[in-house]
Order: sequence, then C-alpha cells, then structure tokens
Amino acid sequence: MSGKIKSRSAANADSVSGSVSCDERILRDCHQMYINPESGLVAIAQTVGVTLLPPRKKITVMLMGNHSAGKSSFINWYVEEHIQRTGVAIETQGFSFVTSGRKRESLTGNATLHLYPHFKPLQDFKGVSEYLGTEICTSRQKRFSLVTFVDTPGLVDGDMKYPFDVDQAVLWLGELCDLILVFFDPMGQALCKRTLSIVEKLNDKQGDRLRFYLSKADEAGGESDRQRVMMQIVQELCKRPGLNKCGFDMPTIYVPNPNKPSRCVNQIEEVCRTIEKTINQTVQNTLNSLEKDCNLITEAITETLDNDRHCSIENRRARFKGCLLGMLGFTVPLLLLIILVLGSLSRDVVVLMLGNNGTEALSLYVAPAVKAFESLSVEVQLYSCAGLVLLSFIFLLLSRFSFRTKPTLSGKQKRQLQEKLEYVQEVVKTKKKNLYEEYLRQSVGDQDMN
Repeated sequence: MSGKIKSRSAANADSVSGSVSCDERILRDCHQMYINPESGLVAIAQTVGVTLLPPRKKITVMLMGNHSAGKSSFINWYVEEHIQRTGVAIETQGFSFVTSGRKRESLTGNATLHLYPHFKPLQDFKGVSEYLGTEICTSRQKRFSLVTFVDTPGLVDGDMKYPFDVDQAVLWLGELCDLILVFFDPMGQALCKRTLSIVEKLNDKQGDRLRFYLSKADEAGGESDRQRVMMQIVQELCKRPGLNKCGFDMPTIYVPNPNKPSRCVNQIEEVCRTIEKTINQTVQNTLNSLEKDCNLITEAITETLDNDRHCSIENRRARFKGCLLGMLGFTVPLLLLIILVLGSLSRDVVVLMLGNNGTEALSLYVAPAVKAFESLSVEVQLYSCAGLVLLSFIFLLLSRFSFRTKPTLSGKQKRQLQEKLEYVQEVVKTKKKNLYEEYLRQSVGDQDMN
C-alpha cells in the first residue's frame, strides 16, 4: 500500500514557523508544572508523602493487526513522510515508536526506554529490547505533534515464531495507550486467530479505547466483495463473547493514491477525527487531574500542619504530666527524709536552723506525721519506708515515659509548607483556570465564558 508523500520541506513548514497549537502548549505547561525540580507538584507532593505522576505531553496511539494490514502505511500517510517501511512482507518485526521532534533521528531499544521511562517494564519481556526502536521526525502535519504512534509487529498464525512473547507485550502496551487502532486486512488475513484473541483480551479492560477499521478497502474488489469481507470479520468478532456487542462499527479506510483512483468510500479521515477527539479528551483529563492533584496536595499539607499542631499540644500536656509526676517522685523521699531528720533532731537544733516561727509552722504540719510514724513498730516503719521508696520510683518511671514526645515540625519547615500551600492554591490553580479558559475559547466565544 503506497500513497503520495509530501516532501520534507513541505511537511516541515509548520515546524520551521515555530507555531505551537493551543493543546500542545497546554499539555506542555501542565507537564512542566509537575516536573519542575524546585516548585513542581511532584516535588511538593513528596514532602508530604504523596506520590504523583506527571502527565504525558502526547497521547499514545497503538496500531495492531495482521501483517501487511497497512499500519505502517497509515503512519506514513498521517505524518506525510516516509518513516516506516512498508510492503507485503512482515516489515515490522518489533515495536516501533514514531514521534515528532526537533530533527530526524532513529533510536535503539535502550535510548527508546530512556526517552519513554513509563515503558521501561518492556525490558522485562525477554527479547523485546532488541526489537524496540523509535523514529523521530520533524513533521507537524495534522495533530502529529501531540501523538506518539506505536507500530506493533504484524500478527500471523501458524508456525511463525516471534523473538519474544508478542501477545503479552501487546497486551501490556495496550494498558498504557490512549487509543488502540485495529486494522483488518481484507486480503485473506483479516481472520487471523492471534489478532482476534489479542483483541478479545484487550477488550476486557480497554474496550473503550479500541477502534476497528477495514484497511486496504480499495483492494477488496467491488462493493459486494467489501460487504462480504466485512460481514465475515464482524461475524468472527461477534463469535467472541467479549466482542459480541451492539452498534459494531468498522469504517473502511485506505491510503489515497492519486495514481490509483478508487470509487470505494474512504473513511480514513474518521481515524484522524478519532485521534483528535482523543487528544481533546486527554487535554481535559490532564486539566481535571491537575485540579485533583492540587486538591490532594492541599489536603495533605493541611493535614500535616493540623497533625503537627495536635502533636505540639499533646507534647505540652506530656511535659506537664511528666513534670508533675517527677515532682511527686522527688517529693515523697524528700518528705520521708524530713520526717526522719526531724525525728532524730532535738527541738533546740531545729529552732536554731529554722527559727521559732519556722519551727512552729513545721511542727504544725509535720508533727502529726512524725508522731504517727513513731507510733509504728520498727518493722512496719521499714516496710513503710520501702513502700514510699517504691512509690517514688514508680512516679519517676512514669515521669520518664510521659516525657516521650512526638516529633514536630520546626518553624522553618512549617513556613515552607505554608508557602507551598499558598503556591498551589494561588499560583497553580490560577494557572490551571487560565489554561482551561484558553482551551475552551477554541470552541466557544468569550461571551459564553462568563
């Protein structure tokens, strides 16, 4: 399947002009608000124990289907450059990422995983890294600046052996992709059991992301032949319990070729509209996620400051309790010592030490206790002293445990958290509001924004 591809100079016209679409700028600004090392939301969230993932600046569109279904040709048509090899043979044996960039470049597996860190688990699939690559081109045609295509290996039945577990790799990638385009080739391979099995498994979790197309529709013969092929494909799909659903839609598409005109209805622009719709939804989801993450950080910081205030109050109570128990622990043996000393000293010595007034006051409060203690037998006195010492030890032990306080934030840490809270509420949320208004102005007038 081949089509007319624009020259590189024509394809890069927009790139040279340096124009950036509104959606591209919004996704880029949102991404930057997360990854800034000093004031990014990811860094702020980490300070309060919250983990955030920065949004991607592009959507990921995976193309899958049997070999020679036209996946690579569609990518070439979309970017209007000859990026992917095409032909009747199984050209795409691995996973090929196609994305826009500053210059034409081809990346190997390790460089690809470095460029797309969220795809790093792919290296856990034995053999995938060796069959993984990225093609970077400077085209800015259609919405390519906001799209990363994932061209998957052509699927076949029979004795065809892949250098890795292609089924599991495709299923894993399907979980991370925003859109999955399934191309069915009408030239005898559309009913590939491997393709149908993978599609059925993808439909279990990513059914809302799946889109089906009859590719190479211009090569399917007349209208009756195309209808017959589509009926066969739809019937085969509907035999699968997970795919048996109402409103099944399968547009007919093919890469237009001026040198090979066809009367077949071409709905390839439907694919472009589907990609554009996914981009628009991603922009909205990104802005909504930004709002949710701001609220999450606000709640976490507020909770941290509240917990710190509660800890400070509990620590003050604990210190007061510890001091009180400590005083009791020291007071009991002190009183016991006073009683023993007073009991052993004559009144003249006490008067000499405390004076007449002090002696009378001390006698008034202590004399009853001294008399009561002296009235006890020596054995009872010893037990009483031991009990008082034990009681004093218990008080001191409780005092020590009471002084165990919870860690609290320093004044500097609290000021920093308060500054981060104000930054999120006043700066980030305001910028998010402005970005949302900028996005909506593309569709509605300023009079509708009030």
